[in-house]
Amino acid sequence: MNILQALILSIVEGISEFLPISSTGHLILAADILKVAQTSFVKDFEIIIQLGAILAIVVLYWNTLFKSVAVWKRIIVAFIPTGIIGLILFKFIKTYLLGNLYITLISLLVGGVALIALELIYKEKEYHIDNIAKMSLPKAFVIGLFQSIAVIPGVSRSAATIIGALFLGTKRKAAAEFSFILAVPTMLAATSLDLIRTNFSYSPSEWMILAVGFFGAFVVALVSVKLFLRYVQHNNFIIFGVYRVIAAILFFLIVIR
Repeated sequence: MNILQALILSIVEGISEFLPISSTGHLILAADILKVAQTSFVKDFEIIIQLGAILAIVVLYWNTLFKSVAVWKRIIVAFIPTGIIGLILFKFIKTYLLGNLYITLISLLVGGVALIALELIYKEKEYHIDNIAKMSLPKAFVIGLFQSIAVIPGVSRSAATIIGALFLGTKRKAAAEFSFILAVPTMLAATSLDLIRTNFSYSPSEWMILAVGFFGAFVVALVSVKLFLRYVQHNNFIIFGVYRVIAAILFFLIVIR
């Protein structure tokens, strides 16, 4: 991997991590297009850039994360299903699911169709939940169950949680923000499991690549999240569903060519 490839992948991560389009799927597909082999260093790189994206959420939601006990109760409850499933199926996910292009593409396509279908029947009401702190704990848990489906690459953690939140009567902006904040413990737990197995013995050039990836993902995620929130305040998620379907078909044609 070179600096340019690292920069491109960090941009892909920063844009896609918190949008309902599957960051894992896009990273797998982008790496395939860029001819970046899945070495141990590349896998470490993908973990590091995820941490950069997480830092963006911590910065943007600093007050909520460190001052709102009500929000954290709901985040912890929502995290439980994914935490349990992730621990139980960790080896299976790493061995058979991650890196599988066909599973990724099928998940990308199915998730896009699901997002479009839900938006066609979803009507935002005044009484819908507009603040995370107002969400009931049982609803938070069910959203966590939706998130756990995202252990399958291509599903998109963001899409799964947003679909779950909308299904349970949450306004779009609140659904997106819940997805963002829930990403912090979820992604920290996932990356921590991988970092435990990392020895951090890199060359100076590899450290440079990691730095470029980390800060690139951080900056792009900051901008991406702000623009995404501005968009969903006045629009629905159909465009992301359509994008997923088109991307899945195009990538499939590229892969089988």
